Amino acid sequence: MSRYKTEPIDLSSIATYPLASRPSKVTTDDFAKPAPRESSLSDFLDSLPSILAARELRELAGVISEAKHKGRAIIVGLGGHVIKTGLAPILIDLMGRGYLTAVAMNGSAMIHDFEIALVGATSEDVDATLGSGSFGMAEETGSLINEAVSEGARDNIGMGEAIGRRLQLMQPAHAEKSLLHAAYEARVAVTVHVAVGTDIVHIHPSADGASIGQTTQHDFRLLCSLVRELDGGGVYLNLGSAVVLPEVFLKTVTVVRNLGFGLEGFYTANFDFTQQYRPLTNVVRRPVAGSGRGFSFIGHHEIMIPLLAAYIVAQS
Repeated sequence: MSRYKTEPIDLSSIATYPLASRPSKVTTDDFAKPAPRESSLSDFLDSLPSILAARELRELAGVISEAKHKGRAIIVGLGGHVIKTGLAPILIDLMGRGYLTAVAMNGSAMIHDFEIALVGATSEDVDATLGSGSFGMAEETGSLINEAVSEGARDNIGMGEAIGRRLQLMQPAHAEKSLLHAAYEARVAVTVHVAVGTDIVHIHPSADGASIGQTTQHDFRLLCSLVRELDGGGVYLNLGSAVVLPEVFLKTVTVVRNLGFGLEGFYTANFDFTQQYRPLTNVVRRPVAGSGRGFSFIGHHEIMIPLLAAYIVAQS
């Protein structure tokens, strides 16, 4: 006998209904299909379920294709990890097909891409070099990038264009794997957004604060102009930047709207392997609130970004 005064509720009079009459969010029509042994990439993509992230990835590929058809901007914002995981060739291919019209990078992405172009390798072992004080001290990385930035300030161009120009002049051995080089060759705008002290090139004696500030400020203003072209169906993809580019992108949105330009009905998406506050808030939610749509995908860059690219190409 329970010592409580309140009795458990009697469920015998609960009203039910036939299961088949209920609207359900998932049906077998949406289920995955096992890919045949000799299946093509298209077969594999078709085999994925039309549920949750797989469905939304297809939808994002569709809006990117539609943005190209409408002639609207498709801007990709990059963190360094995207370059380090070997995805520049995927982005270069999308750019060549017209599915990438501008690139925004943080300093890390720019440095990794530059080193790949130069020697075909990047990403030093910080744990092994920090103790000796040699972390970040590769001579060519510091001297060549800082020299290019100073020349960019002299010529009144942005950091992204200045680094791309330097790579074109050098024609390094691995230029075909460099997004900066490919974009410069194709006249696709690249902007680089840095905070002084965050990147290894800032600790080299050749670093010039005035030139860094001037060229990255130039690129911020250029990105504002590029973001105007998102209006009416464009797409902004934040790939792997957790802090710098989400903050920069939010400021470009407010600049464009403050100056009286239309910026509605566009799409944003964030790709990262963990959910972070700034990308979710400053990319996926705030810019498209009330007009447009934001997507969020969690997963390893080296899997998710090629998968998106495959969907895009399959729909072309």
